[in-house]
Amino acid sequence: MFKEISAKDIDGNLIKAIANEWMLIAAGNESNYNMMTASWGFIGEMWGNDCAVAMIRPTRYTWKFVDKNDYFTLSFYGIAKEIHKVCGSQSGRDVNKTELTGLTPVFSDGTVYFDEARLVLVCKKQYVEQLNINNFCDNEPLKWYNDDLHYMVIGKIEKVLIK
Repeated sequence: MFKEISAKDIDGNLIKAIANEWMLIAAGNESNYNMMTASWGFIGEMWGNDCAVAMIRPTRYTWKFVDKNDYFTLSFYGIAKEIHKVCGSQSGRDVNKTELTGLTPVFSDGTVYFDEARLVLVCKKQYVEQLNINNFCDNEPLKWYNDDLHYMVIGKIEKVLIK
């Protein structure tokens, strides 16, 4: 059973959680949704709000759901990586990730998250921009790219759910 808390009351190091535990980015509704594994992102204060930044490549199927919906979620599942083996390597265009992972979708607050999560951030999109190769001050990060620079999606954290 989830309990709602303030974003400022989240226990643990979210930088470590994103980097080591990874997360799912999800968006959509009962009729159509998708989720993807992510290990890049940010949590912090922006425009007077608790915010999260999701980084999504335009080639990812999940991008179309985040792009066309007002809300998205970031959810964390502990150290178990089985979910991420599916959601980080297979496309929802080709497979049913919900069936393959055994996740239980929850449709609430204009988006989707999964009952198996230990932590869920429900975010309302505030700003979206694709990274621009001309704006890199250091070319070292470009080693991560071909022609598919991420979209940076800043979302106001409207709800935090923990187990």
